Amino acid sequence: MNDSALESEVRSYSRNWPVVFDRARGSRLTDRDGRARLDFFTGAGALNYGHNHPVLKRALLDYLERDGITHGLDMLTTAKEGFLAEFGARLLGPRRLDYRVQFPGPTGTNSVEAALKLARKVTGRQTVVAFTGAFHGMSLGSLAVTGNASKRAGAGVPLDHTWRLPYDGFAGGEVSGLTLLDAMLDDRSSGLDLPAAVIVETVQGEGGVNTASPTWLADLAELCERRGVLLIVDDIQMGCGRTGPFFSFEVAGITPDIVCLSKSLSGYGLPMALTLFRPELDVWQPGEHNGTFRGNNPAFVTAAAALREFWADSTLEKQTEVRAGLFEERLSELAGRYPARVAGWRGRGLVWGLVFREAALARRVADTAFARGLLVETSGSDDEVVKLLPPLTATDAELAEGLDVLGESVAAVA
Repeated sequence: MNDSALESEVRSYSRNWPVVFDRARGSRLTDRDGRARLDFFTGAGALNYGHNHPVLKRALLDYLERDGITHGLDMLTTAKEGFLAEFGARLLGPRRLDYRVQFPGPTGTNSVEAALKLARKVTGRQTVVAFTGAFHGMSLGSLAVTGNASKRAGAGVPLDHTWRLPYDGFAGGEVSGLTLLDAMLDDRSSGLDLPAAVIVETVQGEGGVNTASPTWLADLAELCERRGVLLIVDDIQMGCGRTGPFFSFEVAGITPDIVCLSKSLSGYGLPMALTLFRPELDVWQPGEHNGTFRGNNPAFVTAAAALREFWADSTLEKQTEVRAGLFEERLSELAGRYPARVAGWRGRGLVWGLVFREAALARRVADTAFARGLLVETSGSDDEVVKLLPPLTATDAELAEGLDVLGESVAAVA
């Protein structure tokens, strides 16, 4: 029996990339046969600073070599203390964000579950408003506010207490979800009770790189405040600088009541998640929401190092915003060259999607790119979008190389 025969049929990425990877550094993954491939997937956004960044690796090795605490539950440790100091000084303080920090567990869905539970506990209400195209996680609470049909189908039980709204631009922008929500809440016969919260991604990565405009996000925040509904921003994939600023909602000038963070938070691909919320929402009783692995101290160490290395000033943010122009230009050229095959492009910062008219073409392009040495994946309701998530730390030459390979792959398929 070979190793793959032991693994569950649920595996997915290994089917699309059928090689055995062995090493990784910076923007490249190397398989055991020695072939290196450029990574425009970055662990589904968990490796914004690339693989094995030397500064973060050194901080981690130093910590482990001195026998630093690895597993700490929610005990007080020097690693947690150091992370919280950096997080407050580098991120919350300069942005005037007054948030309590909860360590809910090691993954993004843990953060979302904590946010939903807290919103319901604070308000005493059950319903949460979510959006078409949303992806918030695979545990039952997070899955209830996720839109994807195939992922929801795996739940095995009803996914209740959610009311679904059209996201910004849904159905060609012909249906306004915010107008609908406002009108429903105004009408005492609408059948919609006042919800506990609204949960939203500013850019829907798994939904197909759907971008909400800053105006739409600001209008949503205003509606929530006016109605007394908590606003949860899921910044798990789009936070940590993916769209430019550390928090993706900064572009809209809003302050969510609750924020979910994970993926690239540790900076090194180590499991780590946070749930942030306004101090007056901190109504938890001690131990009321916990998890065995919420104290991943090596992740605290690399997260603190990442904040010092990349968020001491605005250099990375400005670089990402400049590079967005390169991606928009190159994807626009591709769409213009193959209008019968490519429906368009969309994105922000360093998350972009090339939208195909036929879903099968997106998969073929991704497979062709892999054969040519580039890792990209698909997303969207029918996997009709080739999604690009390059490392924020990639060189200009690497970004150009990846876009060249993408262009060659589209040409080969189209």
